Amino acid sequence: MADTASAANVSDREKTAARLLSSSARKFYDPEIDLDWNAPLVEGKGYMVPERISLYGTDLWRRLSEEQRLELGRHEIATVASVGLWFEVLLMQMLLKAIYNGDPGRQHEQYALTEVAEECRHVTMFAKMVKRIDAPAYGPPAYVHQLAKVLPTLAYGPAMFGSILVAEEILDRLQREMAADESLQPLIRMVNRIHIMEEARHVTFAREEVVRGMGSLGRAELRYQRLMIALVSFFITRSLINPQAYAAVGLDPKEAWRAAHRNPYYRETMRYSGERIMSFLDENGLVGAPGMKLWRQTHLLG
Repeated sequence: MADTASAANVSDREKTAARLLSSSARKFYDPEIDLDWNAPLVEGKGYMVPERISLYGTDLWRRLSEEQRLELGRHEIATVASVGLWFEVLLMQMLLKAIYNGDPGRQHEQYALTEVAEECRHVTMFAKMVKRIDAPAYGPPAYVHQLAKVLPTLAYGPAMFGSILVAEEILDRLQREMAADESLQPLIRMVNRIHIMEEARHVTFAREEVVRGMGSLGRAELRYQRLMIALVSFFITRSLINPQAYAAVGLDPKEAWRAAHRNPYYRETMRYSGERIMSFLDENGLVGAPGMKLWRQTHLLG
């Protein structure tokens, strides 16, 4: 658990919020204006870094033609984007719940509302991107979509902000690779750049809330917070691969899904993407019993 000294080292809420509000006012994108949605896609360019595609290195991957590999990347980036926009809708509900009884005159609440506005743009941007690359908005499995409706009611405090960080930071690490890779579609790279820049503010906000919240938890509450974040993280990570994406390139969905989760390359991708956030959560006491079995199944642990 984070000690009192750690909590005391976190910047004052209002000072942080004022800085983030200023940054949001100075540095932002409007995807409707700043992205050319009518620009043609570039023939032969990919949609994901090949080494990060879930089947990379497997026998199934070796059987795919180069065209099929590009196609699988297109469908997997559509899965990631549509799961991302689904979770950001949940994130907005959780943020609004958190500030429902707050003081709208405080900069802390005002920044939370600003973050909601930015997430609205991100959801629209991801939705337009999926449509532009002519892929289905796969989203999470139907049962996860239904279960997640109760998340804004059950999640609060460090687990709420920690879950937000898991979703944002594992995607951020992969997006930074994609934004820098000139072999990928320009549209994909620009969408990633926009998201990276604006999510950096959201990460700062959420990390400080985790540290503040962990400083005052009792033993029973700590166990609840640990279980809640492990459960949400399990469903997030397991939703990043939709079996139907494999069917789009002629593979058996169940066989390919099992192969992906056994794939050491994919497991390493997940570990790499979660490296920074898992270190932070562990240092602040959110990784532990009773959630360890769930954490191990996320592939985020080393």
